Amino acid sequence: MQEMILILDFGSQYTQLIARRIRELNVYCEIHPWNKIPELTPNIKGVILSGSPFSVRDENSPTPDLTQIKGKLPLLGVCFGAQYLSSKYGGEVLASTIREYGRANLSSVSQNNKLTKGMSVGSQVWMSHGDTIKKVPSNYTIIASTTDVEIAGYEIQGEQTYGIQFHPEVYHSLEGAILIKNFVVEICQCKQSWTPHSFVESTVAELKEKLGNDKVILALSGGVDSSVAAVLLHKAIGENLYCIFVDNGLLRKNEFQDVLDSYKHMGLNVKGVNASEKFYTALKGLSDPELKRKAIGKTFIDVFDEEAKLVEGAKWLGQGTIYPDVIESVSVNGGPSQTIKSHHNVGGLPDYMKLQVVEPLRLLFKDEVRRVGKSLDIDDAILQRHPFPGPGLGIRILGEVTAEKVRIIQEVDHIFISSLKEDRLYGDVWQAGAIFLPVQSVGVMGDERTYENAVALRAVSSTDGMTADWVHLPYDFLAKVSNKIINQVKGINRVTYDISSKPPATIEWE
Repeated sequence: MQEMILILDFGSQYTQLIARRIRELNVYCEIHPWNKIPELTPNIKGVILSGSPFSVRDENSPTPDLTQIKGKLPLLGVCFGAQYLSSKYGGEVLASTIREYGRANLSSVSQNNKLTKGMSVGSQVWMSHGDTIKKVPSNYTIIASTTDVEIAGYEIQGEQTYGIQFHPEVYHSLEGAILIKNFVVEICQCKQSWTPHSFVESTVAELKEKLGNDKVILALSGGVDSSVAAVLLHKAIGENLYCIFVDNGLLRKNEFQDVLDSYKHMGLNVKGVNASEKFYTALKGLSDPELKRKAIGKTFIDVFDEEAKLVEGAKWLGQGTIYPDVIESVSVNGGPSQTIKSHHNVGGLPDYMKLQVVEPLRLLFKDEVRRVGKSLDIDDAILQRHPFPGPGLGIRILGEVTAEKVRIIQEVDHIFISSLKEDRLYGDVWQAGAIFLPVQSVGVMGDERTYENAVALRAVSSTDGMTADWVHLPYDFLAKVSNKIINQVKGINRVTYDISSKPPATIEWE
């Protein structure tokens, strides 16, 4: 079994970052809710308790059962986790007189401790808590302090149990990676063997065992996720994989044919299905973002139900679902994290559709998917393609979706993306697109007054979509693109550029 670190989630906004830092060490990890601890199999080498929006002083705060963990496996409590390990076993946690949030510097740090070895006095760390540990039990040893926080880190004598008040997983904790590596590699003794090659080997073996001679229908999109999922499934079951690419009428300009062409050399069995009118009908009269997503998702399922009936003996629906899809759609594995928005390819299938779901990439982040794709020799044109939302332009048209709005935003998007490629800026951007705004504005073209539509351009940098920052595209480039759009796309007289980061905004507007 693959060795792993178990992360117990208490609802912190940073829980996924802990997972990212561990994965970067080539060590596998999984996030599970604190109240649904999985079976502690021998491959679990250590456990991390995340932070939380709760206070340990609140009677309704999480109270995990650590009977089979504490003192038996290496254990690290982060922020709330550290406060819980102190409060639960005889220490004292009080409300801070001043909420401790933001940068702080270590005033002391033990060089003799396995957890903090290699960290420096004066090193910047990131605090985010309203409570503070005032007293630890007698068998706890303080291993780190800041000017304002005496108990910034501790170890329990006679155990491999540690607590830290700061967040080592965020970039603002400049030596946080040292601490995480110390815990995962030195204390938990993980071998750092979880590589793209090992993932491919283990996943293909698992798929062979799980699917046997069953037939799988896979939803292809032309993007990284579904393409990598397709190749993994193809390696496992060969000709029993039936790939379907649906034109939902919400794709980019010329994308339907371009995507079909891109798969011709990959040896995959791909069928294109034009279902545009079905999606337009389902979306008619809808303007609420969540209702639109659900309508697109339902229609997507209906189309696949029809296609499944044409493949005799099909038992599975393959999807390119990745970890951020799961995290943002539902609380992680049923945990406390807040739902942000629905994803059309997460959440199972209706009872009438007699297909089971197989998701080879469900626990991978986007950059991990690309590394796996590289190891599978998938073309860079596919691997480096910007992410595109499953609901397509349906969630980039604010308000009701119509064929005319789709035409307009396709033209705008085409100019924007083509210009990024022409000016060699495409590789500097993680995701880009255009949004049709539900407003009209006054303009002047020639001697005539116009009252037409406005669009917003969006370009962000990111590694996995969990956080993102807007890209500082050159003003000359934006001016050129704006001029092209207004001159070439009938119906648009105003172009804006979105300079919002995630958080607090999301990458897509809906």
